[in-house]
Amino acid sequence: MASVPSLASTVQQRLAEGLSAALPEAGSADPLLRRSDRADFQANGILALAKQLKGNPRELATKVVAGIPANDVLKEIEVSGPGFLNITVTDEAIVRTLAARAADARLGVPYAENAGTTVIDYAQPNVAKEMHVGHLRSAVIGAAMVQILEFTGETVVRRHHIGDWGTQFGMLIQYLIEHPHELDHKSDAEVSGEEAMSNLNRLYKASRALFDSDEEFKTRARARVVDLQAGDEQTRALWQRFVDESKIYFYSVFDKLDMDINDPDVVGESGYNDMLVETCRILEESGVAVRSNGALCVFFDDVKGPDGNPTPLIVQKSDGGFGYAATDLSAIRDRVQNLKASTLLYVVDARQSLHFKMVFETARRAGWLNDEVKAVQLAFGTVLGKDGKPFKTREGETVRLVDLLDEAIDRAASVVREKAQDLTEDEITERAAQVGIGAVKYADLSTSAARDYKFDLDQMVSLNGDTSVYLQYAYARIQSILRKAGEAKPAAHPEVALAPAERALGLHLDGFGELIAETAAEYAPHKLAAYLYQLASQYTTFYSECPVLKADTPEQVENRLFLCELTARTLHQGMALLGIRTPERL
Repeated sequence: MASVPSLASTVQQRLAEGLSAALPEAGSADPLLRRSDRADFQANGILALAKQLKGNPRELATKVVAGIPANDVLKEIEVSGPGFLNITVTDEAIVRTLAARAADARLGVPYAENAGTTVIDYAQPNVAKEMHVGHLRSAVIGAAMVQILEFTGETVVRRHHIGDWGTQFGMLIQYLIEHPHELDHKSDAEVSGEEAMSNLNRLYKASRALFDSDEEFKTRARARVVDLQAGDEQTRALWQRFVDESKIYFYSVFDKLDMDINDPDVVGESGYNDMLVETCRILEESGVAVRSNGALCVFFDDVKGPDGNPTPLIVQKSDGGFGYAATDLSAIRDRVQNLKASTLLYVVDARQSLHFKMVFETARRAGWLNDEVKAVQLAFGTVLGKDGKPFKTREGETVRLVDLLDEAIDRAASVVREKAQDLTEDEITERAAQVGIGAVKYADLSTSAARDYKFDLDQMVSLNGDTSVYLQYAYARIQSILRKAGEAKPAAHPEVALAPAERALGLHLDGFGELIAETAAEYAPHKLAAYLYQLASQYTTFYSECPVLKADTPEQVENRLFLCELTARTLHQGMALLGIRTPERL
């Protein structure tokens, strides 16, 4: 089905017709329409137009209103102040537009006109290391942007750039050679993520202790790094064991987060090893990078250290080793040249902004990024504790991500159990996971990514305020009403007059498509979260002011059921784009 024009775009079209008829000399002026508290919409472009035409803004506004052809969309237009137009639309136009949206599986949301291919780099855990609270935001924000962009028609390639390479693997592999059963599993049964991580933790601590205390082991471990980089078969096979064991753990955490992650999407640092030498050669031969004290560097006029001297991006170290920059630049080459990306989106901690600024500028100088291919860092802030300081355990340790998620589910179970009326124990357990994980995701996504936010589970699982639980209960309440409706079915009745709360709800529902486009274009999932919270709030007002099943006429019952159903579908779709479940019963 073709996309459904929003009321705002229809009103804008009517205003443009009035402008063209009354002021042909204005050309294709934009009426600058926005939602308003004084009416349904306000157009404030006449003031700028009056300056351009050297006319009286109120007189011009009156002319424009007179030039609008008769139609069934605009109910009233009031000229206010210096030429503002306060516009009220008809009830019939609201219901008709919503009915067209409801007839479409996509709720009338259009596909983006110039959809391309976006590679999203997100959820980047490290092999043989535990995931902690610092990994939460990249995973949650990245997964939401995948869903949002795909919904707009973008081709999205997921990339989990895991830390699976580096000197620490020499230590780990050498220890495993000398203690060959350290990664063995207790039984042939399927290995849990906890068991896999327990094995890795034990081996990491033991190998680190030996590395720090035994010079001969340290020498053997460093030699093993050389073997790994040279592609020695036995060394590579043992390295692969660490990667595979870590994936068991990663996937268990992502499963708890209710996130899909698949093997083809996991391309770690090691995936670009074969490109590093060529990347350096291209950069050096093109003059983008130069040798400085034996290292291959890229310099920038605006990046200087505390001493005032230039701070370069080091692509290759003086000892011949490669740093993060070489890997990141090789990844850009791969994503642009092989994956044919038009946009590279990096969901990475704001503290790495300088690194990515230099990497992106280097790639532009090399010609890998240009007017047709852009790279964007969706930088995110830090997760803080209630005290406003970086989130730590009481002992000052980094909080394990699994522990944090389990606690959220436990808190949610208490809330669900307290409200549950006809749920079995199994259903309570299932809902607790949906509510708890939804609460964690929503708290993150409802905050602008660039900002830090406080992790407060008591607030996150509250039934009141801007929480996912509030939205989930609004959805479940609607489902309850629809179940109780009996033979009455949702049906749009454009001829039925709307109460103020119905109008407000309808106008907000109408803005869903434009909101999705804005969220996708700005990589701003917090805008979608804010829209959904406002939708649930508008619905709560509607529910309290407009009896649904006890409305005055059968047509009014059906029309209000129609508004309920469309609200539920919009909540469901919007929450799904954020990666949050909407249970039918709570």
